[in-house]
Amino acid sequence: MQRLIPALRQQHVSEGLISVLHTLQTASKEISFRLHQGALAGVLGSTLDENIQGETQKKLDVLANQLLKDMLLDCPHVAAVASEEEDSYVVGAADGDYLVAFDPLDGSSNIDINGLVGTIFSVLKKPADSDAANMFLQPGDAQVAAGYMLYGPATMLVLTTGQGVDMYTLDQTVGEYLQTRSQIEIPAETSEFAINMSNQRHWQPAMQRYIGDLLAGKQGPCEKDYNMRWIAAMVGDVHRVLSRGGLFTYPWDARKTDKPYKLRLLYEANPMSFLVEQAGGLASDGEQRIMAIQPHDIHQRVGVILGSRSEVQRCLDYHQD
Repeated sequence: MQRLIPALRQQHVSEGLISVLHTLQTASKEISFRLHQGALAGVLGSTLDENIQGETQKKLDVLANQLLKDMLLDCPHVAAVASEEEDSYVVGAADGDYLVAFDPLDGSSNIDINGLVGTIFSVLKKPADSDAANMFLQPGDAQVAAGYMLYGPATMLVLTTGQGVDMYTLDQTVGEYLQTRSQIEIPAETSEFAINMSNQRHWQPAMQRYIGDLLAGKQGPCEKDYNMRWIAAMVGDVHRVLSRGGLFTYPWDARKTDKPYKLRLLYEANPMSFLVEQAGGLASDGEQRIMAIQPHDIHQRVGVILGSRSEVQRCLDYHQD
């Protein structure tokens, strides 16, 4: 089994980018350790604070965010970092070539029940001709690397540098990520979907019709039975899609007209879309490719429909109709 850094060098990844990815994997080992200590480390429960998204922060949200931020800003190749937990980006090395956007602990509501959580990250090149205020406002197609660390029964790193998707598992005996799957391909067909059904009454009519037809099973227009899965952590649901196929969606919601979408473009939708497309799937906001969207704000939110190519296309057909 190959270790992470030699595998990246075989892909001819630049030494600067390797340094950034090495920093991310090092931080993830510390986060994984704290998570697996659980109540023994005194890191469970919530703080009294809210993040920029208006969400109550878990203690581990704060810890993971600080670990990633401090370690990335110490990397000489990182020009700036942007976190879902903070209101603005933070400048790093003046000569750094890379920008890192991250969700330090996706699915943090699962922490206190020992459920799946993860770290999602996106790496961009620092543009030479952009002013500092807009350097993160690049479409997903500009990403040079993206991935996530999944903290479950095993800690895993799932990564793309634009040359397919590889999976690594943290070997606790040597403290290294070892490649356990390479060149992941998402099956085009599926009979599994992930969506928060409790919000059904708030969706657009197109999504309501689509999900309704899935639930109709063999007797409906899709002519097959479907299973629904919902982990309540995007990182876990997307990992299942990458591992065995499926569709994941977090659609438009009518309850908040100023915030009709849940997921953030820079920290969640873009990196996950990069992974899914590299594995042969599709990723859309319902109208266009997610990675073609030009961001206007670092905390911009979007609708997400991603996964197995044929099933995502079926869902999009409902929206186009």
